[in-house]
Amino acid sequence: MNVRLLLASAVLLLAACTPRNIPGTQIPDTEDSRAILKVMEQYRTAVEARDTKTLQQLVSKSFRDNAGTDDPEDDLTYDNLPQALPALFSRLESPRVDLEVRQVDVRKNGVATVIYYWNASWRVPGLLDRPQRESELEQMVLQKEDGQWRIVTGL
Repeated sequence: MNVRLLLASAVLLLAACTPRNIPGTQIPDTEDSRAILKVMEQYRTAVEARDTKTLQQLVSKSFRDNAGTDDPEDDLTYDNLPQALPALFSRLESPRVDLEVRQVDVRKNGVATVIYYWNASWRVPGLLDRPQRESELEQMVLQKEDGQWRIVTGL
């Protein structure tokens, strides 16, 4: 009988020591994780609104993204975003974005990796007749700067 009580106490103690997750996710419920998820939501809504100003505010001054190619001409940087994003957004109509964050890995050096599933659709009038769709697993890297999480790569 005492063994059952001891075993039950040990199980309760272990359950109490396990980290809490954000409801509906496997993401640890920490201040940093919540702040990063907020940045991800701001990113999603800014893309849908084609809001270049908000996107510029979300990225680090060290931001650099190679757009998945070896061609440096299409690279995005903090400095060229104010010109590149309006040009891109002017061709898009009705962008819709769903993000499902799967993993947030916050490291002690102030860098975080976010793995998320991206499901987007948009129209490109005058160029393509049908709506375009893209769905894939993506990665974004953020860095904590002056107490704020900023995107370093992965737009």
